[in-house]
Amino acid sequence: MAAVTGIRAAGGVVWRPAGAAVEVCLIHRPRYGDWSLPKGKLERGEHPLLAAVREIAEETDVRAVPQVRLPAAHYRSEGRPKVVDHWSMRAVAQGGFQPDTEVDDVRWLPVDDAARLVSYPHDAEVLAAFAALPPVTATMVLVRHAHAGKRGTWTGPDHGRPLDPEGWAQARALADLVAVVRPVRLLAASARRCVQTLDPAAALLDLPIEVCGDLDEPRPGQQADECALAAAARLTELAVAGDPVAVCSQGKVIPGLLAHLTGRSDDFTTPKGGGWLLAFTGDRLLAADRL
Repeated sequence: MAAVTGIRAAGGVVWRPAGAAVEVCLIHRPRYGDWSLPKGKLERGEHPLLAAVREIAEETDVRAVPQVRLPAAHYRSEGRPKVVDHWSMRAVAQGGFQPDTEVDDVRWLPVDDAARLVSYPHDAEVLAAFAALPPVTATMVLVRHAHAGKRGTWTGPDHGRPLDPEGWAQARALADLVAVVRPVRLLAASARRCVQTLDPAAALLDLPIEVCGDLDEPRPGQQADECALAAAARLTELAVAGDPVAVCSQGKVIPGLLAHLTGRSDDFTTPKGGGWLLAFTGDRLLAADRL
């Protein structure tokens, strides 16, 4: 008997300011006669975060920026296990919603009212997690440079080691993830492979890449913790400014940098071409979620 495969979906709590409070978005699905958070199934090979942004746009005609990962929902659908990943998402643009056979109504409600209206307990739990969050004042994508071959096979200075074909494929995939936070600045450590990792994002967003030595790995005689502190200070400075940014650094910097920002000793090892979605409240890192 063939194994039963699970269903993967993604969506989130989309919010907008409403005076001193916020409103969140719910959808009504005529097929099920229910009220729920906007969500939808992943396409083949699609990253859950990209699916969440896409599905929200398709179902609500709202363009939203992800901020913090919320609890995933686990339940059965059509006899199969289903997992729905959720993020809190700030609405940044709205079109003209048109009812259709999939979604025939969209409502913006205070969080408490939304929690009473949703048809499923798992949606109410996600809304409760959203309501417990402090305000997010800045979002950031932090990535490690993509694959650049082996240090031992590169005959030039390591600083100039370029991306290899695998690395360029990773960089192109990262560009879409970088774009979801709508950054206004791109910053990279000075190594060639770090700058190249952001090249596809720079082309997609029509932004320059700023080279930042504070994001570099230790030089001879320099302590790793010194570099991590400098990088953490730079990210905090960017967060306080409040503008969304994307940053590319190196493998010997990112774990220490995140340990300083979070105050935790978690495993922050980041694979080449991997990264994090960071959310700040003022100068404090609120959440660091692996991409």
